[in-house]
Amino acid sequence: MVTTRFAPSPTGRLHVGNVRTALLNWLFARQSGGRFLLRLDDTDVTRSSEVFAASIRADLDWLGMTPDGEARQSARLARYDEALARLAASGYAYRAYETPEELDIKRRLRLARGLPPVYDRAALALTEADHLRLAAEGVAPHWRFRLSPDLPHAWDDLVRGPSRIDPASLSDPVIRRADGTWLYLLPSVVDDIDMGVTHVIRGEDHVTNTGVQLQMFEALGAAPPAFGHAPLLAGSDGKLSKRLGSIGVAEFRAAGIEPLAVKALLARLGTSQAVEPVADEAELIAGFDLSHLGRATPRFDEAELAALNAKILHQLPYAAVRDRVPLDEAAWTAVRGNLSTLSEAAQWQAVIEGPVPVPDLPPEDRAYLAEAAGVLSALRFEPNVWRALTDRLKAHTGRRGRALFLPLRLALTGRAEGPDMAGLLPLIGQPAALARLQAASQASG
Repeated sequence: MVTTRFAPSPTGRLHVGNVRTALLNWLFARQSGGRFLLRLDDTDVTRSSEVFAASIRADLDWLGMTPDGEARQSARLARYDEALARLAASGYAYRAYETPEELDIKRRLRLARGLPPVYDRAALALTEADHLRLAAEGVAPHWRFRLSPDLPHAWDDLVRGPSRIDPASLSDPVIRRADGTWLYLLPSVVDDIDMGVTHVIRGEDHVTNTGVQLQMFEALGAAPPAFGHAPLLAGSDGKLSKRLGSIGVAEFRAAGIEPLAVKALLARLGTSQAVEPVADEAELIAGFDLSHLGRATPRFDEAELAALNAKILHQLPYAAVRDRVPLDEAAWTAVRGNLSTLSEAAQWQAVIEGPVPVPDLPPEDRAYLAEAAGVLSALRFEPNVWRALTDRLKAHTGRRGRALFLPLRLALTGRAEGPDMAGLLPLIGQPAALARLQAASQASG
């Protein structure tokens, strides 16, 4: 079974880049009938927070991407110890003791000699007696993974195509610190093995990590998942904006953005497919194809999201919103084409129910509205009553265009713009419409 995972650290709230990564994995799993898992990378106990873990779950739920299962790294420390012991026994992990300051000096010296600034593996020369002496002195080791040209270091990336790293160009990565805490690389590999992850889709900033982790999978005797690395999002100006790190689900919700709009935009950004409104997530799942992701940096634009949100609202059926708007189906059909956010629906319900502000109009418009009230009172209040009203007023008064329609709209809704009056007037009803026309005709300028 296809199994993907989203692996945030609960050290902050999800931002738009995190959401896109989660979405790509969710879409891939759903399209394949597979599983989408959440893994909380919470080994950093000083920064990880249950508050942030809860917010991550809540954000995924709001987006309609509730995971099929969850794991926490903090509950799996014993498994990482076992994996490290296996790597040490096979010679793929070793102890080292250099301080950050000593490592910096070594890097500078290698650079001065024209050599790559990678770790020189001096710790491999230490004897068991050296390790015992350092332990007696209270010096704890950190652990490194030994890279090798004989281990896998090339793969067919799901997005980038043929990819590779050069193990000789990299330092053997530290996998566990001297204080016993874990870095990202090894726990992630162990989790992917144990969780049965088949596909990992993440940002292109992990490309080098993938080359290293392929070697860890091999050293642990496990088949690796397929990897795909998507370009990172940039701001609308094309730059990797720090502001993107502060835009997330909380901001989307505050702005009245629909979850479907978020998914519809992020699913298509950076692909060869056009961003377009969809009626439901099934369309996104059916049309998802990882091969459509390009190598260019995609741009996230809040204005584009807002525009897409409005377009999606304009086509949503009543069944999709009935529990979230104070409108019946006829009212929803009448006003949805004028909405930017769902919260605006309540404003138009208030217009329908009344009262509405009485406009301050010049005498000629007040006289026109008095005539309109007389015409309306004689009409049968049928679905096409707006057309009948305006046709008669055009014939009686000679008014056309703005002069014909605007005073009526102002009197009936209190607003100069809004949904088509042909849909609104039947909802307002004849008694209320007559009262509004009469009130506006009698208001003193």
